[in-house]
Amino acid sequence: MEPFIVCLWILAGVCVVTWVLSLITGEHSWVDRIWSLVPLAYVWTFAGFAGLQDPRLNLMAALVSLWGARLTFNFARKGGYAPGGEDYRWEVLRGRMGAGAFALFNLFFIVIYQNVLLLLISLPVWTAFENRTPLGPLDIVLAVVFLAFLVGETVADQQQWDFHRWKKAETAAGRTPSPRFLQTGLFRVSRHPNFFFEQAQWWVFFFLGCAAAGSILQWTVIGPVLLTGLFIGSTVFTESISRSRYPEYAEYQRRTSPIVPWFPRRRSDQTAAATR
Repeated sequence: MEPFIVCLWILAGVCVVTWVLSLITGEHSWVDRIWSLVPLAYVWTFAGFAGLQDPRLNLMAALVSLWGARLTFNFARKGGYAPGGEDYRWEVLRGRMGAGAFALFNLFFIVIYQNVLLLLISLPVWTAFENRTPLGPLDIVLAVVFLAFLVGETVADQQQWDFHRWKKAETAAGRTPSPRFLQTGLFRVSRHPNFFFEQAQWWVFFFLGCAAAGSILQWTVIGPVLLTGLFIGSTVFTESISRSRYPEYAEYQRRTSPIVPWFPRRRSDQTAAATR
């Protein structure tokens, strides 16, 4: 119980700090800025309370550290930590909501809900802390799958980074980029492959906790479930913005799987879908 209490104190602290900073700066991406860091504090707290002597806890903490390093690097190179690096979606949402409504949204959703979610997705490590069974072949398989999803997300991020650099260069040269949004590589089989790999990693993390307990019936499933729900809502909102900017995005939606990578639809399927 003690490491969980420590984590609750960390949660309370980051909630206060991110909320106050959003009020002081007028930017609302402070939770985004600590998103890749706070889960590391949670998992290493549990590993530390075990004296760094439990192989599974150490493995889980190491995997989350790799996840955090990748996300931190990608967020930093996009300017997320720089002043003015606020997520463009918050600006769009502020324009659709009144000032009072957005202030409540900032406190209860951006700050409290998302910070609680970061704790919840980390808590399979609590299951492993309470069930310190020997590390087995299933743990190794799950760790390899986690790393495979991590590589997939890294590739998706790099493809997106390369595309936006090309698009910026085309615009700077006075040319109209074509296409105007990424549709190749992993983005040919999923409109949001990075979203898929991100969620998949935390589901695997949950299963690592299950492996420790010897049962899939764990209450910590609430973490990946709520994370999946958050990504579904984020996808719908993000795509509404994309459709308003790029009319051709509707065609991309018709032929490409939204999240889970899958074969693109053939043209005959697209035509049938358009006439129904």
